[in-house]
Amino acid sequence: MALEYDLLVVGGGINGAGIARDAAGRGLRVILCEQHDLAQHTSSASTKLIHGGLRYLEYYEFKLVRKALQEREVLLRAAPHIIWPLRFVMPHDANQRPAWMIRAGLLMYDYLAKREILPASHGLNLREHAAGKPLKGGYRKGFVYSDGWVDDARLVSLNALDAHERGARILTRTRCVSARRDGDRWHAVLESEADGRTQVIEVRARAIVNAAGPWAARFAEAVPGAKKSYGLRLIKGSHIVVKRLFDHPYAYIFQNPDKRIIFAIPYQDDFTLIGTTDLEYHGDAGKVEISAEEVAYLCQMANRYFTRQISAQDVVWTYSGVRPLLDDSSENASAVTRDYLLELDDAGAPMLNVWGGKITTYRKLAEEAMAMLSPGLGVQTQSWTAGAPLPGGDLQQAGELVGRYDFDGFLRDFRARHPWLPDALARRYARSYGARAERLLAGAQDLAALGEELAPGLFEAEARYLADTEWARGADDILWRRSKLGLYCGPQHVARLEAWLAQHAQAGAHGNTQGAHA
Repeated sequence: MALEYDLLVVGGGINGAGIARDAAGRGLRVILCEQHDLAQHTSSASTKLIHGGLRYLEYYEFKLVRKALQEREVLLRAAPHIIWPLRFVMPHDANQRPAWMIRAGLLMYDYLAKREILPASHGLNLREHAAGKPLKGGYRKGFVYSDGWVDDARLVSLNALDAHERGARILTRTRCVSARRDGDRWHAVLESEADGRTQVIEVRARAIVNAAGPWAARFAEAVPGAKKSYGLRLIKGSHIVVKRLFDHPYAYIFQNPDKRIIFAIPYQDDFTLIGTTDLEYHGDAGKVEISAEEVAYLCQMANRYFTRQISAQDVVWTYSGVRPLLDDSSENASAVTRDYLLELDDAGAPMLNVWGGKITTYRKLAEEAMAMLSPGLGVQTQSWTAGAPLPGGDLQQAGELVGRYDFDGFLRDFRARHPWLPDALARRYARSYGARAERLLAGAQDLAALGEELAPGLFEAEARYLADTEWARGADDILWRRSKLGLYCGPQHVARLEAWLAQHAQAGAHGNTQGAHA
């Protein structure tokens, strides 16, 4: 017998999770399926920024930049544990854009949207400022401006968790293998595999959202009679991580001779993140990898600015993702629009295709998606997500957003309540889980109560929480998406964690543990 839902969301990246959250909060019966782990592909492969996109001004994308800048402040309030302000330094290269042009662009960036949290931009003397010390001596003048940092994969997990807690069913490792209209409903077949067995789930839904990211065009083409008026361009973006190149909290944005920009960002305390590239991609979106040429390019661009020179041998980790961008016929991959387009096919049971987008505007995209779907679904409720914290984001008052950003105050209180936690671990728990770190600790009074240390900094209590609450099933889910502890792990830690997760799953299957998403 088919399960009855109002909305089937195909795709567990940021757009799919955001739409599922918004829809569930409006009282709809929602089911989301994701063929792999949440955020396993594009949504965990970003530059980790909540930003307007300063460089998009060069392509006259004023509407997109304004929308993104407005969302920046909304998201900083909604999730101050995983999203926080970051100041960017742009050294001025006199051989490229003139200083007056950069200053004019930054002034426009400051005033395109109201700012209550982030400070304005201004000029810098790099000979006197801390951000000038790691740079080559030829850079004397610079500029500084504000944007936001985000733990991108956790942003997806928290949207999915909020959707689940509002009644949505979230199915990971589950593919939508077919969908067809059946009267005023969709009939979809979902398949998942576990322990070598295939489970088939039939779903009847009043509407479908195609938020399959790089696979959105393929999914739309596979649906009989579905409307597909737009195309995607798959653009590969790659990043490298090296040991920390500087000791201050600023990030850098570098202008390069090829007119592209590169970011160098403080990362996980001990590292520097450098990226990204922009290359047309025609391969399997699920098997994208950085090339040797991309590594060399990112090292070369960083070496133009930093005194400390790096090479491929200094790279400790890389990641690549495919951005499914709306095809606007741009010849230059860097110039392809990062805006999104929502296409509603309502010739029968509605189907909404999500084309393009960027992580910063996901919440607004979801809001607009629901505005398009609501009339056909008979939904009368108003938009609600702009004023609601994500799980763990209610740092001061449970269930309410605060009027100011105060993570530091929360961290002080958290450490005072749990003085037995090592400082680094307390900070990571506070950053990753916010107010919900208390649920992870579950009343623990000492480190021994957290169980075995399965990997550096990863205790059983956290692994159990992530498996039972956030759909983590494999070591990569925990070490690279729910956290970045993989940067500190060796093969023996991965094997130990995999064994623990298998044992935990087996115990759950026999009724010895009550998983939140069984």
